[in-house]
Amino acid sequence: MSDSGTNQIVYSKNVVEFVTVANEFCSTMENVAHFSAEDNLKRLQKLMPLLYLKIAVLPKFDRIMDDELEKFISELDYNMLHQKWLQLLGENDSFYEVFDPNIQFGEETVRASISENLLDVYQDLKDFITAYSIGNEDVMHDSLSECIFHFEEFWGQQLLNVLRAVHMLLFSNADLSGETSTDDDVVPGSGNPKWLDNFWGTNEEEM
Repeated sequence: MSDSGTNQIVYSKNVVEFVTVANEFCSTMENVAHFSAEDNLKRLQKLMPLLYLKIAVLPKFDRIMDDELEKFISELDYNMLHQKWLQLLGENDSFYEVFDPNIQFGEETVRASISENLLDVYQDLKDFITAYSIGNEDVMHDSLSECIFHFEEFWGQQLLNVLRAVHMLLFSNADLSGETSTDDDVVPGSGNPKWLDNFWGTNEEEM
């Protein structure tokens, strides 16, 4: 691909808008300790649909380099940020997964973790925007191509799943004060999502 062709992609209006939203999402994830659980979730509630839209309108295109792209988020980075979100959400970290290829035609339920889903999306986006910020247009091009591929194959579904959970958590009777989030040994997705039971119970009574 010519340099002009690469420029047209990586500096296009739609790509710049996606980068802006992705950067805001990553900033929200990283600054979790500065806001309450409710404020963090409200910010994500607004960002996640926009993030999905901004990447969904981007066209697919092939990579131009043979070299593997550098990854910037280490396992330690992931785990440290994950613990911050897990401590913030506590037992509210759990939600019932409704789209899983392994159980979608069965009757069993699967509990998933809000924090893990968010961090998986964050990891891919942070690797992308870090590579994009370097300024090497070939790297920018290929990192965007890879990000779009991962969105289609992996984190796009996670984004939709966790958005559902965030919406229900915000509009349930869940306690988001943090009083139940002090256990240092909280396990992702292992809490009792009472807020979900309360949500369904309340809405069934109103119907």
